[in-house]
Amino acid sequence: MIKEKLKQDMKLLEKQLNWLKLSYGECKEISVKDNYSIEEFGKFEILCSRYSRGIDFLIRKIFRTIDEFEFENQGTLVDVVNNAHKRGLFEDIEELRIMKDVRNTIVHEYIEDALVDVFDEVLEYSGKLILIIENTLEYINVKTK
Repeated sequence: MIKEKLKQDMKLLEKQLNWLKLSYGECKEISVKDNYSIEEFGKFEILCSRYSRGIDFLIRKIFRTIDEFEFENQGTLVDVVNNAHKRGLFEDIEELRIMKDVRNTIVHEYIEDALVDVFDEVLEYSGKLILIIENTLEYINVKTK
């Protein structure tokens, strides 16, 4: 039963990855600059949203489900992240913490001008999030065969 849940979550993660890659590619072309057109700002805003959802889904849902699948103790979020790190899903725990902090900044930012200030970080960490998601999908695929 948990194996099926993990496979189902994997499909959802694949969809999120595809949307994140699309937005990331569009925003890489725009690049970080001082002034954005309405269309460009909108694309970055979408990337911010997809980045935030992606990091949340990965850590709070996928990493926890992998723990459950592998009979790991369902501990704190720190435990979940440490377990994912031990599995080799990402290289640097501190960097993942920063990625989560960027997500928190996005979610709590209501002023347009302040959101622009995180576009460079979102662009940088979206690329890293894509790699972590790809590693995680590969890991799940191997474990659920």
